[in-house]
Amino acid sequence: MIKRFLVLFMTIAILSNTATVKAGDDEGMWLPLLAQKLNMKKMKAMGLKLTAEDLYSINNGSLKDAVIALDHGSCTGELVSPDGLFLTNHHCGYGEIQAHSTVEHDYLTDGFWAMTREQELANPGKTVSFLIKVTDVTDQINEVLTDGMTEDERDAAIKKISTVLEEEAMKDNWYEAEVKPFFHGNQFFIFVYETFKDVRLVGAPPSSIGKFGADTDNWMWPRHTGDFSMFRIYCGPDGKPAEYSENNVPYHPKKFFPVSVKGVEKNDFAMVMGYPGGTTRYMTSFGVKQTIKNENTIRIKLRGLKQGIMKPAMDSDDAIRIKYASKYSRSMNYYKYSIGQNLGLDNLNVVGKKQNQEASLTKWINAKDKRKAKYGNALNLIESSITEADEYDIAINYWFEAFWGGAESVKFALNNSRALKGAIQKDDKAALEEIRKSGDDFFKDYYQPIDKGIFVIMMKTYKEDLDKTYYPEFFATVDSAYNGDFQKFADELYSTSIFVDKAKFNKFLDNPTIDVLDNDMALSIAQDAIAIYFSIKGKSEAQNSNLYKGKRLFEAAILEEGKKVAHYPDANSTMRLTYGTVGDYEPKDAVLFKHYTTLKGYMEKEDATNAEFFVHDKLKTLYKNQDFGQYGQAIANGESEMRVCFTTNNDITGGNSGSPVINGNGELIGIAFDGNWEAMSGDIAFEPELQKCINVDIRFVLFIIDKYAGAGHLIEEMTIVK
Repeated sequence: MIKRFLVLFMTIAILSNTATVKAGDDEGMWLPLLAQKLNMKKMKAMGLKLTAEDLYSINNGSLKDAVIALDHGSCTGELVSPDGLFLTNHHCGYGEIQAHSTVEHDYLTDGFWAMTREQELANPGKTVSFLIKVTDVTDQINEVLTDGMTEDERDAAIKKISTVLEEEAMKDNWYEAEVKPFFHGNQFFIFVYETFKDVRLVGAPPSSIGKFGADTDNWMWPRHTGDFSMFRIYCGPDGKPAEYSENNVPYHPKKFFPVSVKGVEKNDFAMVMGYPGGTTRYMTSFGVKQTIKNENTIRIKLRGLKQGIMKPAMDSDDAIRIKYASKYSRSMNYYKYSIGQNLGLDNLNVVGKKQNQEASLTKWINAKDKRKAKYGNALNLIESSITEADEYDIAINYWFEAFWGGAESVKFALNNSRALKGAIQKDDKAALEEIRKSGDDFFKDYYQPIDKGIFVIMMKTYKEDLDKTYYPEFFATVDSAYNGDFQKFADELYSTSIFVDKAKFNKFLDNPTIDVLDNDMALSIAQDAIAIYFSIKGKSEAQNSNLYKGKRLFEAAILEEGKKVAHYPDANSTMRLTYGTVGDYEPKDAVLFKHYTTLKGYMEKEDATNAEFFVHDKLKTLYKNQDFGQYGQAIANGESEMRVCFTTNNDITGGNSGSPVINGNGELIGIAFDGNWEAMSGDIAFEPELQKCINVDIRFVLFIIDKYAGAGHLIEEMTIVK
């Protein structure tokens, strides 16, 4: 078992061996609490003027207190005023912008700006969390583990002691706590958070700015996208988290970022703090092959089919477009990501590099009997588990895309069935009204023809591509009663079910019965679908135990073998710090991409025939008159330009969206929002020569707020550094 001092040393270092970059490259997503030990000397040499205490402190306000996790880590945000005002990406606030939009008040198209605090819009269910502290609990957990435990016994013991540690951390306070594993269960930290539940929309540019380039430019450079939105945190009068109330007041944070309008230049120091969702940098060559063949390929195929149903309907009607804007955007984002990742993994020969790493590690393991006894079977366990469970992995990926991510009505039925039965059996009128409200929320953004079309194409594809072993029970009914025709089956489903029509759903709630519920086709389909999911999951369980053990031993071996160099843990939605510099990059032979874009390029991309590249007349006028205010960049002949985006080599991934990009003085210079197409394999293998973090320049953000939207009162809240 890895000793604590060794794990700590290896946690604060950069992954380095034959298959990865050498220590000293700007790879790594670091835990901020270890900042004093993780290359502070190098960061200072690169331009950091702050101390480790400035980055992470429990007792005093530090940068960690100005960085927030949105919805427990789906995105990141940064505070920019003493009154709880924060910035994040437009795409991170897209769901809220869409939810408040109607044909009459189309905030997606026109943007939204609260000119008074009374106009700020509440968003039930949205949360922001602050990291209070992090504590290493590896010793406490290791005390209850033994080498003789099976993986199931080990997991049970970890869960039991983790629950105790979490309860202790939450005793006599209103915080949340979670124990997180690192290095696949070789180390453990407990994270304590304070979560606020009253989060109000303050401002968002129109999609022609916040989503400029849309799907065409997604994951691409050069970019000209003003990807930002603004919210405010509210709390109870006592300063503590509270549900939405008109009596709530703006939250006063321990720390907020000063905002720099000095601009950035090539080689400037840049630091990003945020909540990266997940990387798999320690994935083996066997896992990479499986990701390419199964997860990505299946996602590309099925999401392409779903988007083919949604897009024509959205283009035909503004009301439908608003209903499905956020859903389509989420689907398209990882559809394109999967295409890019497969290309990157192939072009950069990631499988070959991983195989070299594994060969080197195997040689080291076999050099000593003690190491061979401990780690010798790790790669065999991983390879055999992946090979033997491959058929199940294919099936489960199809299930998630076709059922869980397929027809919304089926998922809606499944999510509400238990609550409905309980409320009916108890004659609980209050519970039924809550379910009615959930129905209102669901049907607000529901269009039956789209849902029906997706159901049919998903079921056809699932049946065609998988063996009958993985068919849900209702497939037999489709064959026997509908001659195998999913369209005819769907015709009856969508003409009878209470879960596909708001009027039928509400009529049922007026006089609900268990009999009607039990005979509903959508619910029956949902129950069959969940049954086949557990069947597939059960078949793969036997291999999972060996797979988890193999991964744990494999990563432990990497840590021990590389103890003289540095390693960092994979991202797992916990706060991380990355550092790097502003810079250009060369994606291919004879091509050099400059490190910034300007409003000139934005205008050059204008295409009146393509909604993705629409440019508003007001923005054209500001550009023509060079009316950039204090946010422009001086150039030759006394003129100025408006910079829009810039690139750094910071190590980021999904979840980092909305993260603050910070200069050496701790000032906000940009907002991270994307990565580049040439390095889409980065979640699995960092490529230092190619990997880029794409950021919207904070000056462009301020320019849009001030000069375009006329919301200068929001600028007045901020501390502007010139």
